[in-house]
Amino acid sequence: MLKKLYKIVILPYTLFLLYLMFFGMGRFQYEDNLITVEPVFSTIKFIQGAMSWKDIVIIVVGNIVMFIPFGFLGWIFPKLEDLKSLLFTFIPAITIVEGLQYFTRMGIFEVDDILLNTFGVYLGWLVCRCIERRFSY
Repeated sequence: MLKKLYKIVILPYTLFLLYLMFFGMGRFQYEDNLITVEPVFSTIKFIQGAMSWKDIVIIVVGNIVMFIPFGFLGWIFPKLEDLKSLLFTFIPAITIVEGLQYFTRMGIFEVDDILLNTFGVYLGWLVCRCIERRFSY
């Protein structure tokens, strides 16, 4: 039942997430191509300079939580059940999306986003394994 629901929901969810990454949440086209390649420290600086906890939750926690569903991709693509295969597929894919944000100037290419999104996929993979063990899928 969960696998069938996941198969129905993941494509619209992916399209919605891409919309958010390029057009949602008040995005606009930057004048210049922007890139942030300083991992971890740029997120720490963002947290220190954030106007509110709401901003931190939306940006930092959102970059993790929104990608948890991709940890379940093994339910659709059996080759992605293995964590290594999943991450070796996901990391280039999210890097391409970040690159598209850079080249379209509809976002910032941020290494931290890649790291946080990948952590979200890892958490999703762990949750998926727990569900499978619990319900013997």
